[in-house]
Amino acid sequence: MIEPRIIIRVRDVMKTDFGNIDGIATVEDALKKMKKLKTAVLIVNKRHDDDEYGMINSGDIARHVLAKDRAPDRVNVYEVMSKPVISVRPDMDIRYCSRLFAQYNLVRAPVIEHGKIIGMVSPNSLVLDGMYRAFK
Repeated sequence: MIEPRIIIRVRDVMKTDFGNIDGIATVEDALKKMKKLKTAVLIVNKRHDDDEYGMINSGDIARHVLAKDRAPDRVNVYEVMSKPVISVRPDMDIRYCSRLFAQYNLVRAPVIEHGKIIGMVSPNSLVLDGMYRAFK
């Protein structure tokens, strides 16, 4: 008899605690917030309903600020962030989410439901939380 396939959804493994910041904030503000929240990634808020979410991570800051010897208090988040970001649905099977991460070399992806971010997912959460559930 064939075992039924266990489907684990992104909703089951996503982290609901994530930081956000406005694009007009400085990179110095972003660094302070990252340190306070103990994270390397922040979501950049939409400016209006027709805008898209952005993301800034420590790699962006290293490449566009540190490596170019720019002052973090003189660079705005919108200058170095990634936008638009690739997002996933909460009901997506983690196998497909993992393929998306591999195909686009993603570090994190916001989980969006009804136009709002409800969580963040990373390869670690897919593997450690998702596969743990599958083999429990």
